Amino acid sequence: MKEALLYNRTGDGKTQCILCNHYCKISPGKRGICGVRENRDGILYSLVYGRLVAANIDPVEKKPLFHFQPGSKSYSIATAGCNFRCLHCQNYGISQLAQGTEDIPGHYATPEEVVAAAERSGCKSISYTYTEPTIFFEFAYDCARLAHERGMKNIFVSNGYTSAEATKMIAPYLDANNIDLKGDDSFYKKIVGGRLQPVLDTIKLMKELGVWVEVTTLVIPDHNDSDDFLRWTAEFIKSVSPEIPWHVTAFYPTYKLLDKPRTPLERLRAARKIGIDAGLKFVYEGNVPGEGGENTYCPQCKTILLERFGYDLKVRGLKNSKCTKCGCSIAGVDMP
Repeated sequence: MKEALLYNRTGDGKTQCILCNHYCKISPGKRGICGVRENRDGILYSLVYGRLVAANIDPVEKKPLFHFQPGSKSYSIATAGCNFRCLHCQNYGISQLAQGTEDIPGHYATPEEVVAAAERSGCKSISYTYTEPTIFFEFAYDCARLAHERGMKNIFVSNGYTSAEATKMIAPYLDANNIDLKGDDSFYKKIVGGRLQPVLDTIKLMKELGVWVEVTTLVIPDHNDSDDFLRWTAEFIKSVSPEIPWHVTAFYPTYKLLDKPRTPLERLRAARKIGIDAGLKFVYEGNVPGEGGENTYCPQCKTILLERFGYDLKVRGLKNSKCTKCGCSIAGVDMP
């Protein structure tokens, strides 16, 4: 266990966690919604500090990040637990693993061991991913600070429910964040177990604090695939920055959401067109490799700059972060 970084004692033996926008008030002997933060005698502890349930070497495109060190590898880690209850979670086997169990699973690792493993594997970054990184914030924070000292980048793959307090604390060491924008407020309440507004606030705050942001929307038939919602999403992203890449990704039935079909390719293409028509410079189709929607095109002359097939990348018309045909500058971090 490790004492939590961000919480308040409320004076009645309870603690209030201020890591995420649930702001759980936790009675002695109880845990927060995430299942991995426990009040013991008025002190809030993280039960997952260093308890990794996953450690893998991934393409950075898997996060997905398409404008952040393209073609590089990212050392990806996770602990058990999550502050959402998404009915369609593809990683429910680890995100919901801490619910209703006394013992928290995972093999122990120190921040020094994580960073050393990332360095040995030739990764340019460490990703805090698979489950929500906010719930293992103390460990992510210690790893990120050490990685930052060693010249390595840090990435969150997040549901965006991080509190403003935690966002401001991690931002100096966080280089990129792919944030899910899942649906409207009704969707969040019905399918996820949260609210929309905090996610919008996190996207804006991360961008303001200088973190590279990309946004992902998993397009689920009959839940969040209407033109109205997709247009609203594109316009919101544009209001933050038209250079934020938007990933519209195909849904496949999983976990508890098995009554909907996979997303038709035509709906993804329509979503991409909606994003481009709204003024976003970079919109990508996800989970449909080889269909062309993964490529990066110059927003000015439409030349293919980066060609993708799944996680394979070929540099076509990009040099020194500029289109080789028209000279348009392409936003991103460490672009070819």
